[in-house]
Amino acid sequence: MLVLLCAAPAASATTVYAAASLRAVYPRIDGRATFSFAGSNQLQLQIERGAPADVFASASPKEAQALYREGRCTRPITFATNRLVVIVPAANRAKVRSVADLRRGGLRVAIGTAGVPIGGYTRQVLRRLRLLDDLARNRVSQEPDVSSITSKVALGSADMGFVYFTDARASRDRTDPIALPARAQARVEYQTCIVRRRGGDGDGAKAFIRRVLSDRGRRLLRAAGFGVPRR
Repeated sequence: MLVLLCAAPAASATTVYAAASLRAVYPRIDGRATFSFAGSNQLQLQIERGAPADVFASASPKEAQALYREGRCTRPITFATNRLVVIVPAANRAKVRSVADLRRGGLRVAIGTAGVPIGGYTRQVLRRLRLLDDLARNRVSQEPDVSSITSKVALGSADMGFVYFTDARASRDRTDPIALPARAQARVEYQTCIVRRRGGDGDGAKAFIRRVLSDRGRRLLRAAGFGVPRR
């Protein structure tokens, strides 16, 4: 008699759509998940169009809250905070010392597009510093996410860029940070939720978010430079 042995199908990994600034820390929190990192606004749009995400983590409340209002995800939870800094290439040939150097003009400046959280936060900071109009004095490159800004500065294709503190920390072997005045800082909050979709991995999504909120997850977030809210 011929006996056919069939292996049980492997369980599919939980799919996490997360802001680009979480690229370094999220796989450390749970290396079993499948990740898609990009600008939060891009990921929101993909989920609205039916992308197979189980978890969504955005770099601002705006995107997660929009999906919640649409009935596409559970009530979002704030799990981390961040702040903005300016980064310059390690060589710093343009001799940028302060964000106020925008006033002298002629610099190559990398910022996020207006629709992505890093772009919105950057414009908020510059508006508070009364430097937003000075962008026009410079050659501005608008990027789709914070990873693109960091890469551009690290490669020397931009003289300065506006990124999160965590991205500056992750690229410190290739870039140098310049602090921004505390009075101008934006309130950067990350929110996460479980995506509601037919065939989604709800249990896996819950387990992933529990890992993020666990003591270990909070330690890893802090080690990467994020702030974590009080419980």
